[in-house]
Amino acid sequence: MTLIRVPKSWEILDREITPESVFLNRRRFMKGLLGAGLSASILPLAGCQSDRDSEISYDYLQEYSNLVRNPRFAQVDRPLTPEDVAAKYNNFYEFGRGKEIWRVAQALPLEDWKVEVSGLVKNPHTYDLDEINRKFPIEERVYRFRCVEAWSMVVPWVGFPMRLLMADVEPTSQAKFVRFTSWFDKDVTSGPGWLAPPHLPWPYTESLRIDEMANDLAFFATGIYGHTLPKQHGAPIREVIPWKYGYKGAKSVVKIEFVDTQPATFWNTVVKSEYDFEANVNPDKPHPRWSQAREKIISSEDSLSWKRVPTLPYNGYGEYVAHLYT
Repeated sequence: MTLIRVPKSWEILDREITPESVFLNRRRFMKGLLGAGLSASILPLAGCQSDRDSEISYDYLQEYSNLVRNPRFAQVDRPLTPEDVAAKYNNFYEFGRGKEIWRVAQALPLEDWKVEVSGLVKNPHTYDLDEINRKFPIEERVYRFRCVEAWSMVVPWVGFPMRLLMADVEPTSQAKFVRFTSWFDKDVTSGPGWLAPPHLPWPYTESLRIDEMANDLAFFATGIYGHTLPKQHGAPIREVIPWKYGYKGAKSVVKIEFVDTQPATFWNTVVKSEYDFEANVNPDKPHPRWSQAREKIISSEDSLSWKRVPTLPYNGYGEYVAHLYT
């Protein structure tokens, strides 16, 4: 009997996957550097990132060597967003408004970055980036990314599941929520106009329930497109919660606190009627000012080519997370 395999909702057709030869050519180049005596786990990009835009230097980016894509999260139902497009279409309200914020965000300092984990845990700890890369197995995952503004991308994130950090610090039974705090310096992160400090609750904070953080989809991203995060993407470490709207993913995280009650979060505090705490992608629950039933796929710099498609419940990840909300 012939067996017919029905693709899952998140899978992409084989013909739409980046050809292996294209993917491997990039890796062969990096292996050549390794053969020349560069043996670090992540390698500088040798200045090649500066070709993306003559105005911005990406010399701080580093390429991940021996990077493996998790086969469970290797495909979705649409092609990857081109890297240069994803790099230039961002929100980062600490630095201002508008999708051109990627230029201003280069002011973010990355030296001597630390992430403090505290609160209701047995093993409070402060990590630096070297320890994060050594302790937690780094992998690549392709996720849909859905903004509350009704646009979307497909992004190959690099990082590790949040549950691994949870296992390392061991939250106590009293911990019910976790709060993430982003880096903030009033002399650097001026905020956008009416959102400028001190009028709003900076620094940016977000929160998850403990069971949401423990879900295998919940991810700490330290990289994107095979290299470390550019500053506009929330370098050097950010939350990625693919079944929720993008504002739930705090960028440039410096503090993680396990707490017993639901904490206040930035957008839910500022405009509670428009940005709820749960923030699950839901086509049947409109934003007060626009519908969420459809989304625009950001696929090129030409906005006229952006395809509109139906929004999927939980951004297409219901099989992984719907049980958390029943």
